Amino acid sequence: MTTRRGLLATLLAASAMPALTWADAGSPAFLAAAAEPDGAYALFGLSADGQDRFRIPLPTRGHAAAAHPTAPEAVAFARRPGTFALVIDCANGRVLHRLDSPAGRHFYGHGAFSGDGDLLFTTENDYGTGQGVIGIWQRSAAYRRIGERPSGGIGPHEVLRLPGSDMLVVANGGTLTHPDSDRTILNLATMQPNLAYLDPDGQIAEMLHLAPALHQNSIRHLAAGPGGQVAFALQWEGEAAQFPPLLGLHQRGQPPVLAMAPAAVHRRMDNYAGSVSLSGDGRKVAITSPRGGLVCIFGMDGTYAGMVERQDVCGIGPGPGGFVTTDGLGGILALRDGQLAPLALRPRAWDNHLVALT
Repeated sequence: MTTRRGLLATLLAASAMPALTWADAGSPAFLAAAAEPDGAYALFGLSADGQDRFRIPLPTRGHAAAAHPTAPEAVAFARRPGTFALVIDCANGRVLHRLDSPAGRHFYGHGAFSGDGDLLFTTENDYGTGQGVIGIWQRSAAYRRIGERPSGGIGPHEVLRLPGSDMLVVANGGTLTHPDSDRTILNLATMQPNLAYLDPDGQIAEMLHLAPALHQNSIRHLAAGPGGQVAFALQWEGEAAQFPPLLGLHQRGQPPVLAMAPAAVHRRMDNYAGSVSLSGDGRKVAITSPRGGLVCIFGMDGTYAGMVERQDVCGIGPGPGGFVTTDGLGGILALRDGQLAPLALRPRAWDNHLVALT
C-alpha cells in the first residue's frame, strides 16, 4: 500500500527530474513525413545536414507536423481530410495521445502551439456549416479539447504563431469541401480566401482579402519572420489559361506585395505553389512547385531573384544562408546562392512539408 510519505517522495522525485528537450531526441532541425518503399509511412526528425535523428511510424500518409517549442513532442497530422492526429514523444518514439476531430469536422493537416507550449491550435473544417474552425487542445490536460474559435473564413489550411507573440495567422483558403466529395471544391464561383490574424483572445485583429479578380487564388501555406512579415503561398483554382501570383508578402497594417516570376518560369509552376519558407538569414523567400519541378526565389520586397530545378520538389525550410528542400525522390538538398547541393538521399518519398524547429 502506498503511504502518504511514499507518495510525496515519488512526486518530489518526479518534480526534480530534468524536463526532456529536443536534445533528447537528437536535436533535429526539421520534421518531415514520408512514404517508404514497402508502403509504410513515418515521421522523421532530420538534422540540419539531412541526417535521420528519429523515425516514428504513422498509420497513414502524413502531411505536416506541429513541433512543441521546448519539449520533444510533435503532433503529426494526416493528409486532409484526415480526422485524427498523433501526439508523439520524439525522444522515446511513443505515441502519447490520439486527437480525433469532433463529429462533423476534419483536420487540414496543420497546427501550431502557443508560445508557452500548453495550447495546440488545429485548422478544421466544420462541413455542416462550411465554416472554418480553430480547435484548441490543452497539453497539460492530456491534450483535452478545451474550446474552439472561428478561423475567420472557409477552408483554413495552415495556422502559424507569429514569432515572439501569441498572435495567430490563418491561411483561409476559401475552398469549401466535404468528405463525401473528397477534395472537390464546391464553391468555386464564390471563393473568398483571406489571411486572418487572431489575437490571443481569438478575436480577428486584422484580415487581408485579395483583389476581387483573385478570389479564386487560394491562400494555403505560410511562413513568418521575427519582424512579423508573413509570406503566403497560393494555389490558383480558376481557369488554367490565367497565371496569377503564387507568392504574397504581408506586414500587418500594410497592403500585400504579390510576387511574380518571369512569365516563362511562372507558367512552368502550373498555378501551384506547394510550400513556402523564409531563408535562414531572413533575406530571401522561396516557393516550391512540385508540378513544375522548380523552386522560385524572391527578395523580401517581392523582387524575383532566380530559380532552380528539381523534380517533384515540395518541402522547404530555412537553412544557413539559404534553404533546405525535400522531394519525392528522397532528396534532401541545400539551396544557397542560387545553387542546389545534395545533403542526403533516402529510400523514401518525402511528403509536402519540411517543418523547421525554432
